[in-house]
Amino acid sequence: MADPSDALSRAARLVLGLDAGLLHVVLLSLGVSAAATVAAALLGLPLGAVLAIRCFPGRRALVLGANALLGLPPVVVGLALYLLLSRAGPLGNFGLLFTPAAMVLAQFLLALPIIAALAHRAADGIWRTYGDDLRINGAGLWPSIQTVLAIGRAEMLTVVLAGFGRTVSEVGAILVVGGNIAGYNRTMTTSIVLETSRGNLAFALALGGVLVAISLAVSAAAFALAGRTEYATLRRP
Repeated sequence: MADPSDALSRAARLVLGLDAGLLHVVLLSLGVSAAATVAAALLGLPLGAVLAIRCFPGRRALVLGANALLGLPPVVVGLALYLLLSRAGPLGNFGLLFTPAAMVLAQFLLALPIIAALAHRAADGIWRTYGDDLRINGAGLWPSIQTVLAIGRAEMLTVVLAGFGRTVSEVGAILVVGGNIAGYNRTMTTSIVLETSRGNLAFALALGGVLVAISLAVSAAAFALAGRTEYATLRRP
């Protein structure tokens, strides 16, 4: 077994020296997670606002479903996508299995319910405060959605950061649909699993340190935004 202190030292050298292999894994992981989060935000934020603004048949079921899927097991998502994207599956002709696109899709499906559910909670409070004024002014559905999202932009950004935190730390689903192919679609989380099993603790620790730093930065940003939102709410007449 490798000496832990030696592994930590070599891991620090990899990070500080901007090792090319390390950078490739980090940048690919950030690119996949960012793409999935943006896609989930573009759909999830308006969906959460709609669920807060409009009453329609099935609305309660959608709200319950979004909240229930907050704990969706990643490996189940990966297995379902594998069956859909495999050569014998209904989407097999697109050739997406074991590609970064499949990984983006898996992370998108994991981030979407988180963003939609949290956006609904934030939008519901905003609508209770400003909904009557918007109705009196004759605002339609889309203008109402835009207004709610604009008023709650700090809360919504916090929601998006929560979605990004979920995607960047994901391993199960992308391991199933991505294949963890070296130099092509190997992310930080899947690389940590592989390199640890190989005994390459220095590389695994280097990636773990970067991943922890990213997670802390996302958490700090979300916390700062939440505090700013609370302060603005207290000052609101």
